[in-house]
Amino acid sequence: MNACNLPVADEWFVRTRVDDAVTLLTEPHVHPLLRCNIWHVHGAGRDLLVDTGLGIASLHAAAVDLFEADLIAVATHAHTDHVGGLHEFGSRAIHAAEAETARSISGVLHLDLANADPAAIEQMAGWGYDIAGGLLTAVPRADFELDGVPRIPAPPTQILVEGDVIDLGDRAFEVLHLPGHSPGSIGLWDAANQLLFSGDAVYDGPLLDEIEGADIEAYVATMERLRELPVATVHGGHDESMDRRRFRGVIDAYLARRAGA
Repeated sequence: MNACNLPVADEWFVRTRVDDAVTLLTEPHVHPLLRCNIWHVHGAGRDLLVDTGLGIASLHAAAVDLFEADLIAVATHAHTDHVGGLHEFGSRAIHAAEAETARSISGVLHLDLANADPAAIEQMAGWGYDIAGGLLTAVPRADFELDGVPRIPAPPTQILVEGDVIDLGDRAFEVLHLPGHSPGSIGLWDAANQLLFSGDAVYDGPLLDEIEGADIEAYVATMERLRELPVATVHGGHDESMDRRRFRGVIDAYLARRAGA
């Protein structure tokens, strides 16, 4: 044990091979609220990394074998659980609306709930996230402090806007601007393979549209747009991947909940 009274994890990241090109990396000891899906896509000419996790352990060191090729790391948005490890990669891209947030990251990451606002914890429970037991079930190293993790700026080397294309050589991803969860949330759409990396715009879990920076009206418009996308597979920013039927079911449930918003 350590100062946090949590066990030290043998491995912080777990990887799952999805198919010949796509690998999923996750941080299983992080609460689902902050457990971001990290997607690596191998391309013929370049690789793609979609989001980089919480940043409390080195993603690059844990999966260095995946990152040997030329690679671009794309953040679907600038929330801490998605850009924590972004600074570790030389080519970094994010939407224009969130570029300044990525540049100006500062302070430390607070994971200790001892002094957390009870109202905030209650609100998260209302969303479907019970965090009363803590945000971690283990720590990445023996000297880890819950409130001592520095947040490191990740100035983008490429600014993304709607319609930009990230070309991997044998497949291409179109940038879709999907505001609502945050102003600069994006998805990456591979039309040829009917594959969408959707970030936190839509995933198979509680969708957060009442947090700082969220916009319910914009979220509704995003969902209406996404519903018409001819997807076969959706890899979200959290939780399990979805097929078209489940994807549309999640969208329809959201739109029904926010009807008239």
